[in-house]
Amino acid sequence: KSGTNKDLNNARQAKKDEFYTQLTDIEKELKYHKDDLKGKIVYCNCDDPTISNFHMYFRLKFNDFGLKKLITTCYKNQQRDLFSTNSVNKAIWLEYKGTKNSNGIPDLKEIRVKNLKGNGDFRSKECIALLKQADIISTNPPFSLFREYVAQLIKYDKKFLIIGNINATSYNKIFKLIKENKIWLGQSIHSGDREFGVPDDYPLNAAGIRIDENGKKYIRVKGVRWFTNMDTKERHADLILYKTYKGHEAEYKKYDNYDAINVDETKNIPEDYLDVMGVPISFLDKYNPEQFEILRITDRQNTSGLRTKKYTSKDSPNFNDLNEIGRAHV
Repeated sequence: KSGTNKDLNNARQAKKDEFYTQLTDIEKELKYHKDDLKGKIVYCNCDDPTISNFHMYFRLKFNDFGLKKLITTCYKNQQRDLFSTNSVNKAIWLEYKGTKNSNGIPDLKEIRVKNLKGNGDFRSKECIALLKQADIISTNPPFSLFREYVAQLIKYDKKFLIIGNINATSYNKIFKLIKENKIWLGQSIHSGDREFGVPDDYPLNAAGIRIDENGKKYIRVKGVRWFTNMDTKERHADLILYKTYKGHEAEYKKYDNYDAINVDETKNIPEDYLDVMGVPISFLDKYNPEQFEILRITDRQNTSGLRTKKYTSKDSPNFNDLNEIGRAHV
């Protein structure tokens, strides 16, 4: 059974934000951005290097990508330090500039490790100072702080490739960035659920929990997406439309309270309809800004001026407010 949004909410309430992204999921997305990484400083600012696959991936691919530097910081670490025999209870700061060894495995002297003065929170002055010197940020930020995390990246004008949940697209500030073409969804995940590693003390009552032969815990989570402002040619490919509105008007119901047609599935967008339509949030997986225009999401304030009826307590509407309103330019 797959993990649900209920599991995410429970984790948020329990402050269990430590979801560790699988290496295969990182590999599948980063292949679209190899050229973007050459000569760049990459910063993973929510990553314990003892267990983070983001840190591992960029360290192993350092020479292949031609990176300039890899910086990794994490919140206060309760585990054994990867680079010493000491048990640590401090936030750490790691800097790696590549190895000269032919086997690609760095000597310990090639990895610079320091204790941070603070707790390693991405909002701390120390971590912001490191953020300022970085070119690209890539990590799995705490989903309970997703709005604040993205706001910081935008404030400091950083390129980023981060993991989040598609429900975040409905946050007002995140959706505004999507509408303004300042952030979009990545290429490698468009459906299904993904497995994440979780801490040893993660509760076992969540759906989709798995424990491997080494006792490591994993949870499957629905709605996972990459969020980025790093462009790809794939993002500008037209969505192929094969349905028509003319002659099939009965298949596309008009909203009871909006001057727009309802499209339940992205694949059913009609090629010959150039006016306003309501589409599912998963439409954003296929969104090409040259082909479509996004107008609003859950337009309860009627800022679009498309509402034809305002419900009262006496009404029993046939349709809910639009989840999204878009106009096709095809």
